[in-house]
Amino acid sequence: MMRSKDTTILSEINNFFTSSEKSIETVFSTLCSLKLSESQFFIKEEQNNVYKNTDKLLILLLFPLFKIKSGYDRPTLALYSIISYGKDVFYRLLNHPTINWCSLHYVISKKLITQVATKTDQNNAPRCLIIDDTDLPKTGRCIELIGKIYSHVSHRSILALKGLFMAYHDGKSLFALDFSLHGEQGKNKKKPYGISPSQSKKRYSKQRAKESFGKQRTQEYTVSKIKQMIVMIRTALAQGIRFDYLLVDSWFTCFELINFITTRRIKCHLLGMIKMGNTKYVYQGKTLSARQLVDTLRRSKKVKRSKTTGFYYCEALVFMQNVEVKTSFSKTSKRAKWHHRCSTMF
Repeated sequence: MMRSKDTTILSEINNFFTSSEKSIETVFSTLCSLKLSESQFFIKEEQNNVYKNTDKLLILLLFPLFKIKSGYDRPTLALYSIISYGKDVFYRLLNHPTINWCSLHYVISKKLITQVATKTDQNNAPRCLIIDDTDLPKTGRCIELIGKIYSHVSHRSILALKGLFMAYHDGKSLFALDFSLHGEQGKNKKKPYGISPSQSKKRYSKQRAKESFGKQRTQEYTVSKIKQMIVMIRTALAQGIRFDYLLVDSWFTCFELINFITTRRIKCHLLGMIKMGNTKYVYQGKTLSARQLVDTLRRSKKVKRSKTTGFYYCEALVFMQNVEVKTSFSKTSKRAKWHHRCSTMF
């Protein structure tokens, strides 16, 4: 990959950290400008609630600045001398089943996006939604819904949760929008999710109301990541988030996602990696796999070499089922493996 020579972002970071006073002042002013209200938590104010929910949330957002990992660690650090909250104050807020954390997170993210847009110079950089998943390894076997997943990093089964994350990129800044936790049921019916029935009984469980947001979150655990990803995109569009491109890797690029993006009213496109698998494409009236398509393009002498990067590449307009897409292939050398990309923009 060619190294970017743009120093604009580096200079902005340098200006932000010219002094410790300036950086911490900027953080506090940003938090104060959020102007959250109690009604946004969707819970009734309890009579014995001494502290406001908005204050508790803002303090939670300050935890990383004080190197606090959780409410349990807070009393041992410097922040305790300033704030006399106990750890249960935070845990009661975080574990409240009726708080719509997804909606509250969008409220904060949209305000931050608006602030950044007004304070920075307007540019023509494309706006992107980025979706990716990652392993969240755990050591405790009594965690709620814990199970085993196959890690594509270590190439083995590990005790973990699979996290699905969605972010918004405006050309300079990255904003987290949504996430969900998932498990992998596996093929062994005697040990679903990689654990035995006795181990499953030892896991923490909690009764939640059917219509609570906490119950909805736990139900996401068994939903496929493809379906949940589409739900996330629908939610982002309903919240007023507009984007030019959706960026995904090869685990998510499929016809279901392509068909969803191409049927949106807003002008957005999909750009994703795609596996060199058995997916069939129609090219010039012939049904071909990705490897067969590359061979066809090579025989047609459509494979070119970039003088700038030294990469070999080729591209073609094909039909995936009934949707026309643009596929492109590239590799770093003659003996290297082909990498396949798919785009709805052509």
